Amino acid sequence: MSLSDSKLKAAYLSSGAANPKQFLGNYKPDSTGTSAGNNQNDSTKTTVNNYKKNPKFKGEGGVSSDASGAFYLSYPIARTPSESTGDTLLIKCIEYQPPESGLGLTANVSNLMGERVIKGETKNVVIGMEERKNEFMNDGKKNPYFNKVPKVDVDFTSGHQRMTEKQKIKFYIELPAPQEINDSQSVTWGEDTINALELAGLAVAEEVMTGGGGVDQAQQALSLFRQNADFGNLPGDISRIVRASISGAAIGALGSNVSQRSIIGRSTGQILNSNTELLFQGVNLRSFPFNVTFTPRDPAEMKVVKQIIRNLKQAMSPQAGDFNGSSATGMFLKAPHVFSLRYMHHKDGKKVDHPFLNSFKICALTGLSVNYTNAGTYATYSDGTPVAMRLSMTFKEINPIYNEDYATKEGSVGVGY
Repeated sequence: MSLSDSKLKAAYLSSGAANPKQFLGNYKPDSTGTSAGNNQNDSTKTTVNNYKKNPKFKGEGGVSSDASGAFYLSYPIARTPSESTGDTLLIKCIEYQPPESGLGLTANVSNLMGERVIKGETKNVVIGMEERKNEFMNDGKKNPYFNKVPKVDVDFTSGHQRMTEKQKIKFYIELPAPQEINDSQSVTWGEDTINALELAGLAVAEEVMTGGGGVDQAQQALSLFRQNADFGNLPGDISRIVRASISGAAIGALGSNVSQRSIIGRSTGQILNSNTELLFQGVNLRSFPFNVTFTPRDPAEMKVVKQIIRNLKQAMSPQAGDFNGSSATGMFLKAPHVFSLRYMHHKDGKKVDHPFLNSFKICALTGLSVNYTNAGTYATYSDGTPVAMRLSMTFKEINPIYNEDYATKEGSVGVGY
């Protein structure tokens, strides 16, 4: 940017800046001013909606539009107040918030232990199942554990909930809606098997445990089952082979390469029905790749693009906590900042949540790359600004999507999550 434009020069002379460079790092034209640059012959009009310089922001072109002091960067800059930049992707950078105490996942076990007087001393001991069968204790008092079993209560506070409820906003970035927008959702299913012998062993152990028996009794019952189980219409010799195979005796005698399945198959010409079924095994986290092309039209947009790239790269970097002047040091690394994403839609001159596209949970920026030669060759303006750049970002949600999320405010808009 040069100071050849008369209005720009007048603004510089009245600003009190020490030099043109300092002035250009802070200058924002009013609704009637122009900002002329050496990378465009025409002037670009911009408007300022009472924005003020953010004192915490040391870079060029940062302005504050948030009560918390978080600065706001938008690309492209509207040429006139009436010009619409179209639907956008709003990126809000938020400081990562660890749980206030513990792991954020709480499990409380009740009805497991109680106070008992043992040899004149009050101790906290495990209440056995036999004692739970008695309605009254030895001293005649009501047994508070009568017919009660240990109970587990859980309280999980997700990272999305923590970051949403207590936001420490760092900055906002508003970009044009990417040319490729998609969302994909997946869960993990897998094959699982259980044969009749395994099911029978499970039933034996369950019967013993339900009757008040312990682990030792369950193991004795399983051993008895292995040695004497009746397998219906199988001949006696084959029954012994099956019993030996499930007890492990045959496998030990023949070698580790011979399995229970192969013993029964070779001996009977049959195999146990595995009862194969596809079962749900877990959830997956969603990822969102975005590509944005920057073609700065004037120095004002150049500064915005520079700060967008810089701040995203800095926000996704871990924090070492200490800096010795040349390198980051510290025993621990603090988590990078996270991001809240929203698709915005222009309606009646206002920006609202997009009525169709998907919503997001809090995301981490897991990957970022910049192609500074997106024009196909190395080309810059006279001030060194690349003519065309391509910013590629990959965001990943920190929590999975659940059925109940679609009943929330965010999940009820458009296609939901």
